[in-house]
Amino acid sequence: MRARTLSAVAGGVVVSTVLACPVPGESPGGDPYRPVAHFAPAEHWVNDPNGPVWYEGRYHLFFQHNPAGDVWGSISWGHAVSDDLVHWEELPVAIPATDDELVFSGTVVVDHGNTSGLGADGRDPLVAVYTSYDPTTHVQAQSLASSTDGGATWTRYPGNPVLDIGSREFRDPKVLWYADGGYWVMLVVLATEHVVQLYRSDDLRSWTHLSDFGPAHAVGGVWEMPDLVELPVDGDPGRTRWVLVVSLNPGSPTGGSGTQYFVGDFDGTTFTPDDLRDDDVPEGDVVAAFDGPTYGDGWETTGGAFGSGPVPGTLPGQNHVSGFVGERAVNSFLGGDRSVGTLTSPPFRITRSHLALLVGGGGAPRLPGTGDGGAPPGTVLGDFEGDGFAGWTASGTAFGDGPTRGDAPCQDGVTGYLGTGLASSYRNGTSGDPCVPVPDTGTGTLTSPPFTIDADHVSFLVGGGPHPDTAVRLLVDGQVVRSTSGPQSGTLDWASWDVSDLRGREARVEIVDASTAGWGHVLADHVVLGDEPALPRGAAASVDLLVDGKVVRSATGTGSEALDRVSWDVRDLVGRDARLRVVDSATGPWGHVLVDHVVATDATVPRRLERYDWMDHGSDFYAPLTFAEHPDGEAVAIGWMSSWTYAASTPTTGWRGAMTLPRRLSLRTVDGRVRLVQLPAPEASALASEPRWTVRDVPLDDASVPLPRAAGDALLLTAELDVGTANEVGLHVRGKEGQRTVVGYDAATGRLFVDRRASGVVDLHPAFPAVHSAPVEVADGRVRLTVVVDRSSVEVFAQDGLVTITDLVFPDADAHGVAAYAEGGRAVLRSLEVRRLG
Repeated sequence: MRARTLSAVAGGVVVSTVLACPVPGESPGGDPYRPVAHFAPAEHWVNDPNGPVWYEGRYHLFFQHNPAGDVWGSISWGHAVSDDLVHWEELPVAIPATDDELVFSGTVVVDHGNTSGLGADGRDPLVAVYTSYDPTTHVQAQSLASSTDGGATWTRYPGNPVLDIGSREFRDPKVLWYADGGYWVMLVVLATEHVVQLYRSDDLRSWTHLSDFGPAHAVGGVWEMPDLVELPVDGDPGRTRWVLVVSLNPGSPTGGSGTQYFVGDFDGTTFTPDDLRDDDVPEGDVVAAFDGPTYGDGWETTGGAFGSGPVPGTLPGQNHVSGFVGERAVNSFLGGDRSVGTLTSPPFRITRSHLALLVGGGGAPRLPGTGDGGAPPGTVLGDFEGDGFAGWTASGTAFGDGPTRGDAPCQDGVTGYLGTGLASSYRNGTSGDPCVPVPDTGTGTLTSPPFTIDADHVSFLVGGGPHPDTAVRLLVDGQVVRSTSGPQSGTLDWASWDVSDLRGREARVEIVDASTAGWGHVLADHVVLGDEPALPRGAAASVDLLVDGKVVRSATGTGSEALDRVSWDVRDLVGRDARLRVVDSATGPWGHVLVDHVVATDATVPRRLERYDWMDHGSDFYAPLTFAEHPDGEAVAIGWMSSWTYAASTPTTGWRGAMTLPRRLSLRTVDGRVRLVQLPAPEASALASEPRWTVRDVPLDDASVPLPRAAGDALLLTAELDVGTANEVGLHVRGKEGQRTVVGYDAATGRLFVDRRASGVVDLHPAFPAVHSAPVEVADGRVRLTVVVDRSSVEVFAQDGLVTITDLVFPDADAHGVAAYAEGGRAVLRSLEVRRLG
């Protein structure tokens, strides 16, 4: 489908209209990722939907928009209209940014009766309530704009802002008319406090605080984009509940952006949830509680990240830490993200089938071929921990009288050394001002006592300049036989020399600084002679389980200061001795790890996040809002189809960002709990052809079965799969040789998943190649799926809309294949209906 822009002059204003014109097999605008079935602007950046509303026979969609570029900035309100919720005409920017105000997210309401007084000529106005952001003070306040010509033009209210508490984190108003009370209600978030505030107004201009909701459930990121809607339960209009929706970034089950919801009651003043789920401490044998001021007997630390014991929550400079048990937790933010180190437990016997632990912090797993930052075993030739150099001989002016404790004077950013000291040549050698002349102008050497090479490797930590004469060297008979310089970084990392050919020879290690250029210094620490080489530091922030010195299980945080449960199945290790090692070898943003309450249990302990209710379990559904004034009285929501984790890096051309399909919301009672159900809005059928192909009862015997007649890059697939004896069953979409997106069901875990690790372009961000999943109850052994496939997205609705997963994908333009598959047994594709979109 080609996006084509037609321009006309109307009253001196250029009006641009985006038309969707189906051209089979053609990439719109030369971009193979521009969607067929989802709204995207003709050009430039889009994020949150704003103010969706039905007015005088048309749907209006406003959205966060940068009219001048493909990344976030100059945030204004874009505008599009539709007769059917799926074919959209893009109009000029509705509310543009100014030098004094960026126009953040909000609501549009139809002011029936002109309560605001902003109408004209007897016509009820459209009123936008939005967050105005002051780029100078960074204050966020709530403001109004109005339209009396059906949304074509907008006028800012001269009395703005109408609600200002002086906060920099107060945003995203959602306004609704509370009919039982005859007044307006505004929901707005205190984003970093995880609170939804409710206000009341009779005229949209003066607001009175009613109540607060939160913090509750997921609080691992900022709260944004609240919504509140009343829905019938099980289709009974006489039995209704209210649904409060809150988006969260980061801290969702996928680690990035997500949207949670609460079912409850709203009495016009207060929202009261039906079911707030407290975290239950799992039953079992406590391996480590981390309750005391020290780690306890047998625990060992290296580096400076972990200090001498657990800490009571949040450290200076850190966002709020939550989710730990008791008063303390392990927290490697000591000294900030620059600090590194390890924390290792004494040995313990694995006696139960599972280990459950709380983990938070950065999502930085250890990479293959890297270590935890610790030293290899062997003879320490120099650790630079004392007051002097302990037998090493210094010459010149660069190294001073002894080890340097972290940063030298006028230096900032030295990390990665072990203990408290290192050898540093960042000096000018003068006895006056340590900053004048430039510290790099000092020169000198630091030479070890002689030693006999009786092992295969010399390992050491090195940083500083990349020059040949700012280096760590190995001298044999006074000649340089090995040399390693720094990586032009203040972060030291491990280097190793293979010296097996020099066994039996006498040698010295020399640390030399003979350079006065930029980066004319060297940093070194912890020189070890041993039979094993040191592994380079893997920039990890993880907790590992070690058996016989090998990592057999590992877990990381998700880029959140809220700790969540991790459960390891260790049935294969029962009876073995193990250790826990907490590793912080990462020095970038989120370069820290949080750990608490390790318990041996007899069963898997679910993640806290999965105990909560989520609108979507994929990575790319965020900030949904419901359409006001829907003509059928339905609740229809639309969201932003992306994630703040990588939104600015998606590989599109000239445009960036799209909306989800509109979804009809309802409530269903499942096992005694009221759950939110979502399906593509009925209007979406306007995009789908008549059934292009239908197939029934296709046996899947531990194999993939191509379905060539189902192929396409924009499809609506309705499938029912009989799991049978298979371990896994599902569909491959957007496939070709070596490329596919998998929509599957794992029978062993009872989880529906989307696997996009081989979906095409996946290297736009480390978090992108991933599997996203959710628990699904299988009825009568069958999984029912509605899958909306578009040129750069997959939306999955399972079990008649009870579970949804939305993910972006960026496949090759010719990746059109569809297949059904089963693994580990026999399954049956009971039915598949294929419709082409566009």
